Amino acid sequence: MNHHFKNQKILPAAKNIKQFERLMKTNFEYIILLDSHVAQLQALMNLANQHQKKVLLHVDLVQGLRSDEYAAEFLCQTVRPAGLISTRTPVVSVAKKKSLIAIQRVFLLDAHALNTSYRLLESFKPDFVEVLPGIMPHIIREVVEHTGIPALAGGLIRTEEEVKQAIQAGAVAATTSSEKLWKIKF
Repeated sequence: MNHHFKNQKILPAAKNIKQFERLMKTNFEYIILLDSHVAQLQALMNLANQHQKKVLLHVDLVQGLRSDEYAAEFLCQTVRPAGLISTRTPVVSVAKKKSLIAIQRVFLLDAHALNTSYRLLESFKPDFVEVLPGIMPHIIREVVEHTGIPALAGGLIRTEEEVKQAIQAGAVAATTSSEKLWKIKF
């Protein structure tokens, strides 16, 4: 499953229902749902399907669900988003087994976190790795070269220039909840 979001360079991330609803009126095919509640998921997925949107669901931020393999199984079978995003490898692993887009989120705070992430990514190859913070082009480049896994840049990206630097460094897309960055043209 190595299509790269049909060359969509911005993956807009909805922080709330209002933002999610606004995204229905955009040209984005792939969208990320950050904060949600388990009771809202089916209605939100139905809305997305009506608008031909593919939802990448951030499992760790679904209220009312523990972010574990059981939650991932439930989401894959019942909610059926296009993909799952999580910091928890077992969740991402279930997504991959179920042929959903599997996105492993890693927080690269220091060299130790980077090395731990390398070991994790070598033991299990997700479809994508989301590198946070996404404002470190040289680290994005290193992660892509070291792992061979397509990277997304996320977190603390505030300007068009930062998005472009992340893409130039090898990220296939930038994830952002900043609506002004949703308007960038590539």
